[in-house]
Amino acid sequence: MTTCTTYLWIMLLLMHMLISEANAIPATATFYGGNDASGTNTGSCGYPNVLTIDGPMNTALSGALYNGGEACGACFKIQCVSIPFGNLQCLPGSIVVTATNLCPQGSTGGWCDEPRSHFDLAEPAFQHLAPPVAGVVNVEYERVSCLRSGGIRFLIQGHPYFMQVLVYNVGGMGDVTAVSVKGSSSDWIQMDRNWGQLWTTGTVLDGQALSFSVTTSDGRTVASNGVADSDWQYGQTFEGNQF
Repeated sequence: MTTCTTYLWIMLLLMHMLISEANAIPATATFYGGNDASGTNTGSCGYPNVLTIDGPMNTALSGALYNGGEACGACFKIQCVSIPFGNLQCLPGSIVVTATNLCPQGSTGGWCDEPRSHFDLAEPAFQHLAPPVAGVVNVEYERVSCLRSGGIRFLIQGHPYFMQVLVYNVGGMGDVTAVSVKGSSSDWIQMDRNWGQLWTTGTVLDGQALSFSVTTSDGRTVASNGVADSDWQYGQTFEGNQF
């Protein structure tokens, strides 16, 4: 490679760094789940049917981003980055995806191993960034607000001595950091994160109308009062207010 060509590549790289958004963070991305994304329909966040939440625009996160499940429901804007001497197959534009799963340590290629920041995208989402033949690409990402249709959903599971509530379809920051429940005959009760976005309490609330309070990572809280009538049943889903 001539000195002139090397200089040109260096200048292109510097120009890319200068025009990149100040809050964009470098990472890598691969894909999984098949070209119909059916293999991404469940995951470690606890969502029962991922494709009904945000279609195929979903992603598994490396452990560094997943943060023990606290990032479940968060939305990320991702753009493929063509780096000199690296991947040159990027497509223009960006995508927004929802975190729904964990890409575990030891996955193929080690892309999800600590401390890497990595997105294992549903294949249809990846195809907006680069052709699948690219395999793995360099990307830049940033957290963005989640746009949701309708209110926050509360799926009540478990039994009287172990109520477990799946909280999903959360707008705003999307990642739930605290959930409280209140029965019509009780005070507010702080729920515990079981895993992903499944929240539990051992307090018996059967036969009481239920209210829920949800807090996201930006500190905002929204309450849904009386979202479930006193005759609610396990296995039912209720819709509350939205951020």
